[in-house]
Amino acid sequence: MLQKLNKKLEKIMPFITPVSVITGVILSAYIKDFSFLIPWIFAFMTFAGSLNSNFKSLKDAMLHPFPIFIAMLILHLLMPLFAWGVGHITFPNDAYTITGLILGMVIPTGITSFVWVSIYKGNIPLVLSIILLDTLLSPIIVPYSLSVFMGQKIEMDYVDIMKGLFGMVVIPSIIGMLLNQWTKGKINQQLGVKLAPFSKISMGFVVMLNGAVVAPYLRNIDLKLVGIMVTVFIIALCGYLLSFFLGRILIGDRDTAITLTFSGGMRNISAGAVISVTYFPPAVAVPVVVGMLFQQILASLNGHFIAKYYQKGEEKQDTVAV
Repeated sequence: MLQKLNKKLEKIMPFITPVSVITGVILSAYIKDFSFLIPWIFAFMTFAGSLNSNFKSLKDAMLHPFPIFIAMLILHLLMPLFAWGVGHITFPNDAYTITGLILGMVIPTGITSFVWVSIYKGNIPLVLSIILLDTLLSPIIVPYSLSVFMGQKIEMDYVDIMKGLFGMVVIPSIIGMLLNQWTKGKINQQLGVKLAPFSKISMGFVVMLNGAVVAPYLRNIDLKLVGIMVTVFIIALCGYLLSFFLGRILIGDRDTAITLTFSGGMRNISAGAVISVTYFPPAVAVPVVVGMLFQQILASLNGHFIAKYYQKGEEKQDTVAV
């Protein structure tokens, strides 16, 4: 029953986050006081998602580090720099919105990228290694990147942000991977499969609570909010396209290109929303929460594009062979 539920939830993934954001805004008055639960729910999600990975996959991928290097370059240099530039062009002198755009790009890659890589038959060990390495480095990369791009323009408690990332992401991940290592993968079959649907439901709750916190900024749709939506959509779409074409040009093989597309295009947007809501003024959280509306839909659209692209390539090869 749980496996059937999980498959149904996977099919509606593109709609879970936008519906949850809207629900959170509508029910804001009733649920915003439960926002203290967000870090705990997110820690559970991270733990459940890490039960299918271990340190062996990291070791295997580290023997061929170039794809990981490209992924980290996209995640923490090219896309944050692009977001910084677009932010200064579209929202000059608005430090909070610019910070939100950058934060949406410097957070670690999305754990759900594993789901999309699996669906489109990418390189599973590689995507697990990128998720693991990026997650473990996030307490250092996220605060440092924000300080480099924003400097003194916005106040940040770097120590608190690092503690939050350790508690929500790093520690649950290490516990999950250690259990996988000790049980030789059995824990994922015994517990991970059962927790998978609850993890997806939890993501909906986290997004809904984040939506409730920033509801005052999303409830009244004005030109600025529309501008933020369009900007976030363009930045996110460019992230997928840049990741795909760099994968095709620099590495070439299909499996790795697919893996880089999703790992470079997706972000752990729930973690970004938790960080922005917890450690920054609500205005910083708006671009991050808006990003939740598009991420899974963009992943679905890009997956469809990839499938068509490689299908045409295979048909062309068959024609030449004939």
